[in-house]
Amino acid sequence: MISTTLKWVTGILEGLLAIPIAGGLFILGSGWQPLMFMFVLHLITLIFSVKDSRFSAGSVLGLITSVVGIIPGIGWLMHTITAIVLVIDASIPSKAMNSAK
Repeated sequence: MISTTLKWVTGILEGLLAIPIAGGLFILGSGWQPLMFMFVLHLITLIFSVKDSRFSAGSVLGLITSVVGIIPGIGWLMHTITAIVLVIDASIPSKAMNSAK
């Protein structure tokens, strides 16, 4: 399912943005563009998750993280939490995959 792949991608990218100092410098050095890119990517992931009837809290959390990510300490915490939620969610098999077996 594409939603699972997108959750892995967004989870890994959020994890990279959560790296202390390096993630913040990357965001600042890129003129906040990574946060806008991640917002769009989380929105796309949310749409596919809803379409696939998958858990979508990680994508909603990602949208919120992209907005509050401009606040240094809170941004780091939110990127970390979002990465964990997305990676855990992506690793859980979907109902459709289980019923196909």
